[in-house]
Amino acid sequence: MNTLQVNNLTKTYPNGVTALNGINLEITNGMFGLLGANGAGKSSLMRTIASLQEPTSGSIYFNGTDVIREPNEVRKQLGYLPQEFGVYPKISAEKLLNHLAILKGIVDKKERKTQVTALLQQVNLYQHRKKSVYTFSGGMRQRFGIAQALLANPKLIIVDEPTAGLDPEESNRFLNLLSEIGENVIVILSTHIVEDVRNLCPKMAILSNGEIIAEGNPTDLVAGIEGKIWTRIVPKSDIELYKALFHVISTKLVSGETQIRVLSENKPETGFEMIVPNLEDFYFATLFNQTLERA
Repeated sequence: MNTLQVNNLTKTYPNGVTALNGINLEITNGMFGLLGANGAGKSSLMRTIASLQEPTSGSIYFNGTDVIREPNEVRKQLGYLPQEFGVYPKISAEKLLNHLAILKGIVDKKERKTQVTALLQQVNLYQHRKKSVYTFSGGMRQRFGIAQALLANPKLIIVDEPTAGLDPEESNRFLNLLSEIGENVIVILSTHIVEDVRNLCPKMAILSNGEIIAEGNPTDLVAGIEGKIWTRIVPKSDIELYKALFHVISTKLVSGETQIRVLSENKPETGFEMIVPNLEDFYFATLFNQTLERA
């Protein structure tokens, strides 16, 4: 069993921005979802865990190894797919993956060829192995990204916003691939897309303003707001009035009409219906409560 421990981690950049503020996490094998809006601190946390930057304070241990003091030891066991990754122009997928395998320390030529071939097949790119990666579609490039992250059989895999910009079919293909990988290793999925976490992750945390504001099993977390989410269709012109009167956690268009969702122990008023909450409701309710606490 692999274990990642993050203890009281903080990160303040030279410009004075505090991106992480007292993060505590313990993550074991399987898919772990890190959910948060853009700017919540997800990428800062991923980069710090991946030893690409040092924290201001706190500690990180992976299987007992101090990530901050011994970054090279952790890098040997790490697969990382950042939000944006560049590729060399005019080099084939096969040659680029082979080159990256050398950089990852796979020096045996036969072992390298076996692993490169197997990974290209696993991510369904073997038939495109002679094509330049820079000509790939967004989904194909992301699949190549996970192939390079899997080189050298890592025990800790970090993927940062992996489905952003992918069409639904490519997104599903990519997420299915991730779930297959995540059985015997730790896979941290950092995303702002609630659906990705709901479909894949038995464990999750919500990050907001550099702090963990909720953590647990998605089903258990949603059960905590059972019977407290109410909805109704309202005129668009009345949204601000309802926000002033009730705890409106989200609004969205449904068949051209505006649907609001309200967090309340009791029925807000006539016309509201109680609904079965989902993870998106829990996410918005948690952010709403944090806003109330800060006010």
